[in-house]
Amino acid sequence: MRDAARELLRHTIATVAYRGAKATRGAPADFAEFQAAGDVRTPVQIIAHMADLYDWALTLAKGKWDYNQSTPGSWKGELERFHASLNAFDEYLASDAPLEHSVEKLFQGPIADSLTHVGQIAILRRLANSPIRGESYARSDIVAGRVGPEQTPSQFEFD
Repeated sequence: MRDAARELLRHTIATVAYRGAKATRGAPADFAEFQAAGDVRTPVQIIAHMADLYDWALTLAKGKWDYNQSTPGSWKGELERFHASLNAFDEYLASDAPLEHSVEKLFQGPIADSLTHVGQIAILRRLANSPIRGESYARSDIVAGRVGPEQTPSQFEFD
């Protein structure tokens, strides 16, 4: 029998993947370095941080507390790293390996933080005059384990 809490975490990170892919798909070439104001992180810095969060989530799940802040690379490279980090964490959650930190700690730390950052990317898209379309996310085709950049296109976007 599958652990319901682990499955909810898997669905949550699939939701992060879905929303993250939507928020970054079709962004203008210069979006990665868009600077909203002063010391506000650029989109590429946010995506790099999100990849770092999921690397950290995996170390937490394995019983360590190692957080490493990376230096952002290219937009494409950071998007690939973000989805690879989601995938590595999802594979661990899907396994029978023990969770050395509670699902609550995993959620309240790296996962909840990443949800905030997906929203930041969406807001930055609007500020950069390249908004994404809203949708009824409760109707979206989000599936645990689908954490890559390729997601089912929405059938429920708003006009």
